[in-house]
This record gives sequence, C-alpha cells and structure tokens, in this order.
Amino acid sequence: MKRDYKGILLTILGASCWGLSGSVGQYLFDVQQMDSQWLVPIRLGMAGIILFIYCLIKYKKETFKPWATPGQSINMLIYGLLGVSCCQFLYFLTIELSNAAIGTILQDLAPIFILLVTCIHGKRLPRVGEICAILLAILGVFFLTTHGNIENLSVAKGALIAGVASAVCVMIYNVLAPRITNDTPVVIAQAWSFLMGGAFGCLVFRIWQIPYTPNIYGLLGIAFVVLVGNIGAFTLYISGVKRIGPNKASLYSFAEPITAAIIGTTILGNKFTVYDALGFALIFLMLCSITFSKKELGKVK
Repeated sequence: MKRDYKGILLTILGASCWGLSGSVGQYLFDVQQMDSQWLVPIRLGMAGIILFIYCLIKYKKETFKPWATPGQSINMLIYGLLGVSCCQFLYFLTIELSNAAIGTILQDLAPIFILLVTCIHGKRLPRVGEICAILLAILGVFFLTTHGNIENLSVAKGALIAGVASAVCVMIYNVLAPRITNDTPVVIAQAWSFLMGGAFGCLVFRIWQIPYTPNIYGLLGIAFVVLVGNIGAFTLYISGVKRIGPNKASLYSFAEPITAAIIGTTILGNKFTVYDALGFALIFLMLCSITFSKKELGKVK
C-alpha cells in the first residue's frame, strides 16, 4: 500500500510538472514566438546533457547499461526515440497549433492505445467495459474538437492529428518503461532518451538554420521546460509508472490537463467552454473505467 501511495504521488507530481511546462510552452509559442522545431531539440538536448553528466558522476559505468545487449539496445532506441522524444515534439506541436489544455487532454488518450495493444497481444476482442471506455474517449474528443458542431472543428486538424499521435507515443514509453527500468535506474533511461531526441531533432530540423534568438524571458522559459518539464516530470512520472503500472498511472496523470486548463484559463486567457468541460469529464470517465476494470492493462511482455 505504501508503494502504491508513493507511486500515485510521484505520478501526480510528474503530471503536474508536465501541465506547468505545457503552459510555459504555450507562452513561449504565443508571446516569445518560438517554433516547436527549435524549442524541442534544445529542450531535450539540454536535459539530456544535464542528466548524462549526473549519471556519469553517480552511476559511472552503469550509465551505459541500456546498451549492454542487442535486445536492451533496441528497447532503448524505441523507448527513447519513438516514445519519449517523438511524444515531446508532437505534444509541443499540438500546443503550438492549439493550446496547452488541448495538448495535454489529447495526450491522455494513451490508455486507449494501451488497451488496444493489450488486446492484440492477448489475441482477444475488447470487453464490454473496454468498448465503453473507447466510446467515452471518442465522445470526449468529439466535444473538445467540435464544440458540438460536427461541421466546424474548434481545433486545427494538425493539432488533432499531432495530439492523437503524441498519445500513441505515450503508449510506447509506458509499455516499454518497466522493461527498461526494472534493471536500469530511471534517470539513466531518461538521460539517453533526451540525448538521442535532442541530437536527432537538431539534425532533422536543422535548428541552426532557424533564425531565432531568445530574450531573457525566453531563456527563463526554456530553463523551466528543461528542468521542470523534462528532468522533473519524466523522472517523477516514470518512477511512478514503475511502482503502480502504466494503467493506474494514466488515471493520476489527469493532473496534467487539469493543471494546464487552470493556468491557461486564469493566466494565459484561453477560452474554456461547457463543451471543453464535458470533453474533459468524458475522457476522465474513460480513464476511470479502464483503471478500475478487473483486468489490468498495459502489462505487455
């Protein structure tokens, strides 16, 4: 029980850090005119360098443990690039195209993809309760993105696609996290993930060709999303996943969109309608439905 409480607390804290970071990211895009293709590689790279130096000092040779065998290396590559790094870029792209609250709530569709992977792995069809959870998620996204008018999207199509894709990436690193962190400290896994993502993003987006120079507020914002949004959030959240599992963790990660919605409405001036509240509520019900089902999801070996 104590292990569960600690895992719950770590998950909530990590998710809240993401919510705060997403709101700061929205500020950087809207006010500081940053580009997600510029911000995300720098964010990942700086966080990776800080954590890697820390790991070398604390763990020494163990820092290279994720690359000890071909199987571990493949898991690390998928976890770090397709999971953590792609999730980061798509999440911030969603925020850039919409706002922090929409970005975080679309990302919380990840349990649906965890459910689908579990069904495929178990060679079975979704159960009645799981089908209800899927329908709740679809209905929630419908109200968030259309505000009840199917002929008029209230969210840019690009934001919707990027947000759903980021949820798929969340599924990837949630499912793979226990395989990696059972033998490797969380901080080492995160250090490699951020380093790979930063290097890959810099090369793909060629950030040296993007003409942008941040002012003091931009630099403070970058520091916040690196220290709080990357190092703090991922380390806390993955530590929580390790203790309570990806399925339960997904419920408590709802602290992320709540945090982003509160900050966005009260500070950033985002509109929050009845349809938005209904969409949030339906997706939260989906998370509850999956979390309290008799069969735990997400344990794909």
